[in-house]
Amino acid sequence: MNFTLTVLGTASAMPRADRNQSAQVLQVHGRLFLIDCGENTQRRIREEGLSFAKIEAVFISHLHGDHVFGLLGLISTMGLYGRVEPLRIFGPAALEAMLVFFRKYFGEGLPFELEFHAVKAASLQKIYENRNVSVSAFPLNHKIETYGYRFDSVPSLKNPVGAHQPSFAYVSDTAAFKELPSYVKGVDLLYHESTYTAEFEEQALKRFHSTSRQAARCAADAGAGALVLGHYSSRCRNLQVFLDEARPIFANTRAASDGDVFEIPLK
Repeated sequence: MNFTLTVLGTASAMPRADRNQSAQVLQVHGRLFLIDCGENTQRRIREEGLSFAKIEAVFISHLHGDHVFGLLGLISTMGLYGRVEPLRIFGPAALEAMLVFFRKYFGEGLPFELEFHAVKAASLQKIYENRNVSVSAFPLNHKIETYGYRFDSVPSLKNPVGAHQPSFAYVSDTAAFKELPSYVKGVDLLYHESTYTAEFEEQALKRFHSTSRQAARCAADAGAGALVLGHYSSRCRNLQVFLDEARPIFANTRAASDGDVFEIPLK
């Protein structure tokens, strides 16, 4: 599996016994990219049999706790495991203060460099590329500065020109807005937060979140290959409701649970 997504957490602000907070790992030709890092992420990485050493970069969508409270503990654990390769961290500029705090109070003897890159994107903008994948950021419509991330495979010896180039987009906390489908246009797999069911659409708008129907409309308008839902409100316990609302709009919709693994494009 050369391009796979492992969902580590599907809860929103309030974790549950069966749902951890937001974190996902995208694997591209054996290298790992961590997307958001809520509490308990390092334990979930171990439970899924993933390697701390192979995490090449971390992409943080925004500075609400359920998306970032696990980051400092993860960095510390990487040090204990003897990591020496620099860790690239991408996120809103305000994240740097958190990393400065870590270096000052807990970073003595850390055997690797924290390489922070402040994200600032008014539209779809490339922020990182290696020989296998190109990563772009795009703005979202949330209470604070928030970004989504798009990962596009690039031609390589393992995935030559002419072969299908897999793509994935991560849409974190956001209210619906008209430009969003263009940022994720044509991706094989779209992860889109669906904090609420349609019953709570007014609350979703007030809190700058999305419903499952709004996520499905985005996927349909973008021409995505498949849609994965997550970031569920703790009050919404039956995932089938999310599917029943989304699938009439976008048929190829999955409701993620913690631990789900998706090969991109879906088989």
